[in-house]
Amino acid sequence: MIGVLLVTHGPLGDDLIEAVTHVLGSKPQDIEALDVSSREEPIDIEATISARMQGLDKGSGVLVLTDIYGATPSNCMCRALAPGHAAGVSGLNLPMLLKALTYRSLPLAQLAAKAASGGQEGISIISQDMCDATARH
Repeated sequence: MIGVLLVTHGPLGDDLIEAVTHVLGSKPQDIEALDVSSREEPIDIEATISARMQGLDKGSGVLVLTDIYGATPSNCMCRALAPGHAAGVSGLNLPMLLKALTYRSLPLAQLAAKAASGGQEGISIISQDMCDATARH
């Protein structure tokens, strides 16, 4: 099973793990959050990411999900990625995380693609028709 590491600003990663635990009914295995603070040095963040990835990799690799591409969590993740052993996806949201956890038996590159598509497909502009349909149920 592929490990999952969330590298995010503040407590977002822990909050998403709590949300996914609520949705699924129990906390998934081999998932951790690294909540990055603005007071931390990037070199220290990179070292922590590397150590966490090593601990989560049970042989199939690690999927690292970050909240915003180009920000400190994502930049540090990029420097810590080990080709073939880790893949990274940015734009983390709850649908992305649920998709990643559902398809962890796929090869790493395919899982990264599933996670990205889950994040994108989870975004909707809510129309009045959608709200009306929900109200009828």
